[in-house]
Amino acid sequence: MARLFRWLLRLTSGLILLCILAIVSIYFFASQSLPDYDKDIALPGVSAPLEIVRDNANVPHIFGSFGASDEDVFYGLGYVHAQDRLWQMTVMRRAAQGRLSEIFGQRTIETDSLLRRLDLYRLSQQSWSVQTPEAKAALRAYADGINARLTEINEDSLGRGAPEMFLFNAPIAPWQPADSIAIMKLMALKLSSHLHEEVLRARTSLALNDDHRLHDILPDAPGTGVTALPEYVNLFDQTHQFAQFSSGKSTVWPVAPRGLGGASNAWAATSSRSAAGGTLLANDPHLDLTAPSIWYLARLDLATGGVIGATIPGVPAVISGRSDTMGWGVTASYADAQDLFIEKLNPNNPEEYQTPSGYKEFISRPTIVQIKDAAPLTLTLRWTENGPVLPASMFNLSTITPPGHVVTLGWTALSPRDTSMSAALELMRSNSTKDAIDIAEDFIAPTLNLTLADTKNIALKTIGAIPQRSVRHQSQGRLPSPGWRTENRWQGRAPYAANPVFRNPRGGILGNTNNKLLDRPFPNHVSYSWGDTQRINRWRRLMQSREVHTRDSFIEAQQDTVSFSARALLPLIGADLWFTGEAAAEGTPARQRRIALDLLAQWNGEMNEHLPEPLLYAAWVRALQDRLIKDDLGPVAPEFTHVDPVFIERVYRDIDGASIWCDIRQSAPRETCADISRLALDDAIVWIEERYGPNLQSLRWGDAHQASHKHETLGSVPILRYFMNISQSTSGGDNTLQRGLTLGTGNAPFTNVHSAGYRGVYDFADPDSSVFVISTGQSGHFLSRYYDDQSQLWRRGEYIPMSLDENLARAGALGITRITPR
Repeated sequence: MARLFRWLLRLTSGLILLCILAIVSIYFFASQSLPDYDKDIALPGVSAPLEIVRDNANVPHIFGSFGASDEDVFYGLGYVHAQDRLWQMTVMRRAAQGRLSEIFGQRTIETDSLLRRLDLYRLSQQSWSVQTPEAKAALRAYADGINARLTEINEDSLGRGAPEMFLFNAPIAPWQPADSIAIMKLMALKLSSHLHEEVLRARTSLALNDDHRLHDILPDAPGTGVTALPEYVNLFDQTHQFAQFSSGKSTVWPVAPRGLGGASNAWAATSSRSAAGGTLLANDPHLDLTAPSIWYLARLDLATGGVIGATIPGVPAVISGRSDTMGWGVTASYADAQDLFIEKLNPNNPEEYQTPSGYKEFISRPTIVQIKDAAPLTLTLRWTENGPVLPASMFNLSTITPPGHVVTLGWTALSPRDTSMSAALELMRSNSTKDAIDIAEDFIAPTLNLTLADTKNIALKTIGAIPQRSVRHQSQGRLPSPGWRTENRWQGRAPYAANPVFRNPRGGILGNTNNKLLDRPFPNHVSYSWGDTQRINRWRRLMQSREVHTRDSFIEAQQDTVSFSARALLPLIGADLWFTGEAAAEGTPARQRRIALDLLAQWNGEMNEHLPEPLLYAAWVRALQDRLIKDDLGPVAPEFTHVDPVFIERVYRDIDGASIWCDIRQSAPRETCADISRLALDDAIVWIEERYGPNLQSLRWGDAHQASHKHETLGSVPILRYFMNISQSTSGGDNTLQRGLTLGTGNAPFTNVHSAGYRGVYDFADPDSSVFVISTGQSGHFLSRYYDDQSQLWRRGEYIPMSLDENLARAGALGITRITPR
């Protein structure tokens, strides 16, 4: 026995030693790619000495020496992007190219298949020729900076540049200028949602017995639109079966599920509404929460002056930021820039499709997708005059496609003459709202709302190409339409002057929360599907509650967690339930229901992470919508993953007979809306008790509403996910200004997965008092202290200084990199 014990002890000690050695080895190799921010280095490609000052938040301030050009500064931006986010840039470029399967194997075939069919990378290469000379020079210099970092990694054996490179065999080809254009197009794909909307509307119309009910479950945004505030005081003969919803299962899927596309907030105030006498601007773009964040903070010292703000690694432009004289911010416009076309095949020749002038042959070419550890896949890419043919297996297209037809996508981003990059680069050099609006005419995709403030003026302009549709369009772009009908085809780009624009409103304040901007008849409507109908009401109240605003009041609005939706819906859905419960024993369903109702009756709608009421409300309305739609929509119901407050309000106000949704068709009794409210509340309480226990008063919304910053490629890998992912308790919700859009599905439906990865507030009375923050940290290296150092600031609603003061940056510098020409 003693001998056995000694051998077991030796074996255990050996295993522990091996584990320690493995951990030390992993740390050693992974740490080799940690950037050194304080060094002198000679690199090829730069024309004059360059200095990169890292301030105490690791924001790089890039300065060219005397004789340096703007191209050298863009070189520096490329260098720092590659220093901190090389893996992220590699994955994004491969995604745009449709080459992920070369390193990830079969799990990314669906992603590669879609991107090859859209042909984004080839279109980006073609768009290179139409960029301005200045943009071409900037793109070349930026690519040179990235490639200089690759040279340094190879020469100095810097751990392959990123720890992920040890796990995946991902050779990095030299960066090309067109790669940055491709990443811009990839971002446009992430921000596009109308493809989903058209398919869902078609499937829902097939599921409903009563066509009039379509306007309930997919309601149009109410009202005439809000931007500027007032002064202070059936298309086919064949019918199709609908199928269970399925989403892309591919890793790095580039199309957001419905409801998880782009969003954002932006608002501005003129000097007359500013306490300090200068214009104000706030912006917080909303995208998927990832680790690291999609955003990267940087300052560029250009010949026209310094610019500072949020960049996207791979793109040499400040997307949201400011100079000394002007600030700019972006929100998703939700402009309808996508249409699905049903193309009729020639029954005698499936290689031809019908056009207004007869049958025409598809433009076809093969492409080979290389797959790690598997045989290559050969795809045949086909295009019509309307756009690329999409596989019936994606986006549930098979459920709405008649036999003998295929579906194509019309999308403004599929342009071989996309000058968006030139416009984005030139925007940084403009110093007035008028110049910026003029420059933005060259912006094609994605369609955005550009909010601007210079030292005297504010403005909001929808930028990006919007297709010109015929007034005789059969579906007005709301449903997939016959592609062979002339009236359904696009007639080029709508005039830029017709894009909505608002300048210096009389009330002194304008803004956008993805709400409906205006109410114009088709085809000048801009969109029928807007991103949000609720946040704008809370924003309007906050803006109108003060005669003048400050930087801090704009920050307060960005951090506001009061749900207008909760305040509007609870009196409706609980109208027959408040204070009507009888005495009930502790722990019984009736007692739990009364406790929940008592809590909600005294709640002000604040979605605070420390309160129980937000979880009770969110679970109740989620269960309520599920009960309302499940019997009517059947297998389509799971596609409605997020609560639509307008739908529930229509039902409980019985607008146009919408209360019929409360009756369960399959049951003999006629249920009332009060019955469904009570049953849904019981459903919610049971769901909560199963996960969080029976003590409703001790619930915390933050336990369910965890912000999940997930590493895009390693976030689901056991053990590694604990190092790569960043999770934290957060306030806010689906319809609050501090927006934390929930996942909507699975066992943790209230996980915060889509939020403001960047926040910035710019005050032009004192520009250097402006502030900004991102949701993770600057570094993409999980061993770096800057991987998540800003995440707690972001969670607490705090910011870091956004100053162009060179002395301030140098005073707290954590390192200075001096690059000289080799």
